[in-house]
Amino acid sequence: MPGAEPFEAEGGRTGVLFCHGFTGTPQSLRPWAEHVAAAGFTVELPRLPGHGTRWQDMNVTRWTDWYGEVERAYERLRARCDQVFGCGLSMGATLALRLAEVHPTGVAGLVLVNPSLATERWDAKYLLPMLRLAVPSVKGVASDVKKPGTTELAYTRTPVRGFHQLTQLWATVRADLDRVVAPMLVFRSRVDHVVEPLSGRLLLQGCGGCEITERMLEDSYHVATLDNDAPAIFAGSVGWIKAHTPTAGTGTETPAASAADGDDGSAAST
Repeated sequence: MPGAEPFEAEGGRTGVLFCHGFTGTPQSLRPWAEHVAAAGFTVELPRLPGHGTRWQDMNVTRWTDWYGEVERAYERLRARCDQVFGCGLSMGATLALRLAEVHPTGVAGLVLVNPSLATERWDAKYLLPMLRLAVPSVKGVASDVKKPGTTELAYTRTPVRGFHQLTQLWATVRADLDRVVAPMLVFRSRVDHVVEPLSGRLLLQGCGGCEITERMLEDSYHVATLDNDAPAIFAGSVGWIKAHTPTAGTGTETPAASAADGDDGSAAST
């Protein structure tokens, strides 16, 4: 899909990894990633497998495929940066949390926008196991944006088998939330037609031992990174990342190897 291309930018010794959402593309995070890159950080924004092509492709990918792409981008950043922060929207935030669970000492911090961890929808909870065997897709959830004239580049259909994989990712991440030690900044829209408040409660309960700063967004819906509160997200994340790294993203030290800080990807299974 034109506009769904991944993005990367070379900057200082602090790396920032961006993860887009379910059925979405890098387009939903591109302005945010460009803003962070302009502040002097090294940035990776990959396109997740099965995304940005056609919705049928998501029905033949697994959540481990999506996470695998995030892991590869993380390793690229670790090879040339002293510290790496993870940023994500919706399912992208879920994948960033998984990265922090697998690499508890390698992820310096997380900036999450409307992270998803569960749903209270009865059809998703009770009918999905059977529905995924009979129905390939249902109506999409893209472009939940309040700002007039703004459209998210994403699938107009929700792949049912792909959504089942998302529920498997949710369960895996929820089970290991107590492994997250990285501080996090969480932006949450007051009105969100995609992710319910349940996810926010589960995050705060599961990561009770973390430093968590939560900021409410009053003028945006789910895709807040393209919405009215986007400037606050961009500026707030840059300031928060700088406050949580000694080099402020522009140091000249030699990048630390993964083993140097005890980062061990074998600590948790994906």
